[in-house]
Amino acid sequence: MHLSENEGIEGNTFVVTGGLGFVGSALCLELVRRGARQVRSFDLRTASSWSQQLKDHGVHCIQGDIVRKKDVERALRGVGCVFHLASYGMSGKEMLQFGRVDEVNINGTCHVLDACLEHGVKRLVYVSTYNVVFGGKEIVSGNEALPYFPIDDHVDAYGRSKSIAEQLVLKSNGRPFKNKDRNCLYTCAVRPAAIYGPGEERHLPRIVSLAKKGLLPFKIGEASVKTDWIYVDNLVLALILASMGLLDDIPGKEKHPVAAGQPYFVSDGCPVNTFEFIRPLLRSLDYDLPKASISLPRALLLGKIFGGFYTILYPWLNRWWLPQPLMLPAEAYKVGVTHYFSFLKAKEELGYVPMVTPREGMSTTISYWQQRKRKNLDGPTVYTWLFCVIGMSILFCAAFIPDIGPVPLFRALSLFFFRSMKIVRMVFVLAAAAHIGEAMYAWHLAKRVDPTNARGWFWQTFALGFFSLRFLLKRARE
Repeated sequence: MHLSENEGIEGNTFVVTGGLGFVGSALCLELVRRGARQVRSFDLRTASSWSQQLKDHGVHCIQGDIVRKKDVERALRGVGCVFHLASYGMSGKEMLQFGRVDEVNINGTCHVLDACLEHGVKRLVYVSTYNVVFGGKEIVSGNEALPYFPIDDHVDAYGRSKSIAEQLVLKSNGRPFKNKDRNCLYTCAVRPAAIYGPGEERHLPRIVSLAKKGLLPFKIGEASVKTDWIYVDNLVLALILASMGLLDDIPGKEKHPVAAGQPYFVSDGCPVNTFEFIRPLLRSLDYDLPKASISLPRALLLGKIFGGFYTILYPWLNRWWLPQPLMLPAEAYKVGVTHYFSFLKAKEELGYVPMVTPREGMSTTISYWQQRKRKNLDGPTVYTWLFCVIGMSILFCAAFIPDIGPVPLFRALSLFFFRSMKIVRMVFVLAAAAHIGEAMYAWHLAKRVDPTNARGWFWQTFALGFFSLRFLLKRARE
């Protein structure tokens, strides 16, 4: 398909569901750049990291819930093309909120389809996932001829719901509008690989956070396991090309859009082991990549344990204080089983070729994360926190608390190392004084080096002493 760069975009109105998200905001900005008459971002959130930038570029931000049909109809009125990106339950705690996953991914998609037919929206591009055909069995250079993975065999609600939603979207292709004006809805589905880039919200922040805390203890599966990734700009290009592939007024293709009713796999085209892919990023941030490995069956067992534990905590899954699980079974499959796909169909029918190479994409992503690290409070792993906090607490109890509970044990342990109570008390006082002095120094140094986080440096150094101060001194040298 050979069309002009802005075919079907200039002068048209678009809606991007999930438009305040990472991919959605990038798509909105690209549509504006290509001359769209109006771009509407439809999202449950009222603000995100990109909302101000979108408003500055003239994107109309509409707050609404995709599970509320009236909200969807309000957003889609007078629109020529919809990019349906909104979804729920891709990773972490969200994966276990089964009711919400189905509500957003299935019911929400039904509302989008109904609104398109009601308001005469001619083009609908649905952002799907590899998981509609992948469920834990190896796939090497797969293509769109692969059957859907059996619905009842999915290990996670997200993959199952996205599969149902995609099939609903593709089966709605060619359905006539309700006003009977002889026009109809054209649909297609884009199945992206794991997405990365500056500001990505799902995969890399979780990995980096675990690595920073020292909670990335092992790799999963064999080193030969490979999966696909896609840089955000490449995905945005694929989505725009898919929308062009639904145009029904192309000479020679009248009423027969090339992409109508079709799914497309898209990626950077360079399958790679997940842990090798993230190695340059973690190394650039001075975090360690795990050296140990565990087999996929053991990872699945661990994932089931975490899944069972977090299911018990279901009422609190949305609470900020409940950390993300280390892994869940579906996530173990994603990094522990080879599955990558050819984008040949997207290339031949849509003209998709990745603009950004993996090297360029990772380089840009690394620059973003290095800047982000400089803006935030840095510090040691969780093991250092445990060592310092528990160690100082034991010393305090041994030196000053009467013999209650475990205190006699703490006192005996302290005496084993320091021989007398006088020395125990002296060690605690000196250590506490050192922590206070280092915290005061950290406060004054941070006022010059990192004023935004000065208070955080004070309290962290107060708790950890030199284990925290050394990170601030390193930042001061840079």
